[in-house]
Amino acid sequence: MPFNTAQVTNLGKAPTASDVILKFIRDSIADGSLDEGEPIRQDDVARLFNVSKIPVREALKRLEAEGLVEFHRNKGAIVTRVSEPEIAQIFEVRAILESNAIKLSIPHMTEETFEKALAYCDAFARETDVARWSELNWRFHSCLYEDAQRPFLVTTIRSVNDRLERYLRVQLTLSHGKQTADREHRQILEACRERDEEKAAGLIYAHIMSACQSLLEHLPAKKGR
Repeated sequence: MPFNTAQVTNLGKAPTASDVILKFIRDSIADGSLDEGEPIRQDDVARLFNVSKIPVREALKRLEAEGLVEFHRNKGAIVTRVSEPEIAQIFEVRAILESNAIKLSIPHMTEETFEKALAYCDAFARETDVARWSELNWRFHSCLYEDAQRPFLVTTIRSVNDRLERYLRVQLTLSHGKQTADREHRQILEACRERDEEKAAGLIYAHIMSACQSLLEHLPAKKGR
């Protein structure tokens, strides 16, 4: 009997239990539901998803590799604490990687790239849901790097951004933070259209480091400092 293959789900690409749990915990860290230093109890997460602790442990180990979770003796997994000097260093690494990525990408950009980036700009400007701002911000940035044909570089940049997402949400909600980002995004895109690699790289670097400075100026005092 012939099958209607259009209605068949590719289970080989379906997310595993570990993938689902990883996203749930990562999102909880990003939106502040799980604060720095807060324990993540494997038993509680396993009960929440009605699974064994195995996929929970797998998810936590992957989050540890991303720098979002760390394991402590007698405490288990906790949300990583990041000091202000560490935040500044992570932003600096991001600025270095992304300014190089855009220089590699510009010679290969097409009109389709520019249209996609502009669509993300417009979506970012219209969006009123704070939870969506950081994702649209990432989509804009990453689409400018894809033409570099350096998937490992883009994956590394994504990993760095994941470590900063909880702070980016804070920065984007500051006074004029979103408006400033939108204006700078459009300047970066215009430099890409002009095929000016050095200008685009400089704008990306300044954009990221100014966001870092803005964040550190408004970051709530960390507990225990």
